Amino acid sequence: MATLDGFREKEFLDQITILNEISGSKDPETLPGLVELLKTPVGDTSIDYMVVNALNAVLSSNENKVIEGLTDDHPGYRILCIRVAGEHAFARAAGPLINIAETEADPDRLMEILTSLARIADTSATPTFRKYLDHEDPFIKSSCIEALGKLKDQDSIQYFKGMLAESEAPDRFEVCDITTWKAVEALASFAQDETIGFLVEKLHHKNPTVRRIITDALITIGAPTVPMLFTAFESGDTDNRILAANVLGFVGDRSGADGLVAAFDKGMAEDPNVRYAVFEALGRIGTMKGIICLVDGLSETEELTLMAVIGGLEKHVNPGMISSLTDLIVKADDQSDRLAKAVIATKATGIFDALYENAGAGDALIDALAESRDPEIHEEFRAVLTDIGGGRAENDIARLPTLSTGTRKALAADDSRSMCAMHRAILTDLGFETFMATNGEEAYDYVEQGEEFDIVITDMNMPVMDGMELVGKLRNTPGFEDVPIIMVTTESESAQQEMAEKAGVTAFVTKPFKPDTLKAKIEELLG
Repeated sequence: MATLDGFREKEFLDQITILNEISGSKDPETLPGLVELLKTPVGDTSIDYMVVNALNAVLSSNENKVIEGLTDDHPGYRILCIRVAGEHAFARAAGPLINIAETEADPDRLMEILTSLARIADTSATPTFRKYLDHEDPFIKSSCIEALGKLKDQDSIQYFKGMLAESEAPDRFEVCDITTWKAVEALASFAQDETIGFLVEKLHHKNPTVRRIITDALITIGAPTVPMLFTAFESGDTDNRILAANVLGFVGDRSGADGLVAAFDKGMAEDPNVRYAVFEALGRIGTMKGIICLVDGLSETEELTLMAVIGGLEKHVNPGMISSLTDLIVKADDQSDRLAKAVIATKATGIFDALYENAGAGDALIDALAESRDPEIHEEFRAVLTDIGGGRAENDIARLPTLSTGTRKALAADDSRSMCAMHRAILTDLGFETFMATNGEEAYDYVEQGEEFDIVITDMNMPVMDGMELVGKLRNTPGFEDVPIIMVTTESESAQQEMAEKAGVTAFVTKPFKPDTLKAKIEELLG
């Protein structure tokens, strides 16, 4: 007796049992019956859905039947076979799918065909993907771009480069469409000098979202990007130097640190924003030359730059560095005060623990800690002092004030540890309970969890989700239509400020800035 005989007359639970058994066994004898049930449904949504699943399972081990079904008269069965061919990468299905694609006029079916061909990844489909590169449907076009990138089609490189160049046109740069995004990823997939070099040239793309996608792509490629990034750093303007240093830091290749130190020694980091970016990158990479350069940076007087130096050294604590830092802090001059505050603000607990052994340095650090209005910072350093133990540590714990959580809430997003530290220090000093995020996605997670904020501060350039995307999402979220949003930019990003204003940014603060500048802006916006 055939498995599906009398199926329509059976009880609901018996039908479910039969279809589950077929999905597990993949019995080819059930194929005709399943096709008949697909073409003439039972009428119960759950049973009809399970018929499709069972049919999918049986077809997954029957390539010949899938190829036959690609030209079946029934549109539902035909689409199912197209999907199964791609899902299981049936190589012999490539030819028939290519033939169907040549004359397919329906955009939805064409998308299904191209998606399956992309999954099969047969180079014979390359001309088909090229044919539809100029299709009016952006999703069909982006599917072809992605497929040609995966197939490493050298002849498409110039086309992708042209797309990325055109995306900076005056009437286009404000929007990052899916085709531009896929063109960047396709170029990155080649990972050869020509394509890497072009992406580096476009590192400071006019659109911040495209800029973020290019940055992420270069970081993913990794070490092969280093030579081109150095070229951009040495020959580029301030923006390119900042972005190149950022990418080199995230790539983390040792040669990147050596090159940045050499550039630093040549006087290529005189601009404060470039200097800051170089110190951040050296801290992420952590080579001996980089650490020596960071130790030299202990003489910096700009608060944010000094935080970048301390934040970088925190990851690479060693006796020589601690000795140098101790000598500077015990001098009890203005720089000593700046250094102690930087250690506290960046939550450099490793450096704190090592410095505390010296009574003079320890007293300076406790003085700086007592000035902080951040409950979270106090909690972290109390824990360090508790672990150190002893009468002196107990007395210092007793010196710390009891702090309450702020009554107002602020959200700050920046991928820089030192910038986050500065935002925290400023906001807690103003009495805010502060929520920190390293990118726009993390920041928006707080919103999705139901948090409400009186003010939002965001960087423009961040990985994963940039500031522009974050602002757009916030302005489309109920309750955030009128919340003040401050965007932190560099001087040369003024060209993008109009775009940011359109997205919903309330005000701008330009790096480098003094804490009082941001404080004044916050107080101005909140009255």
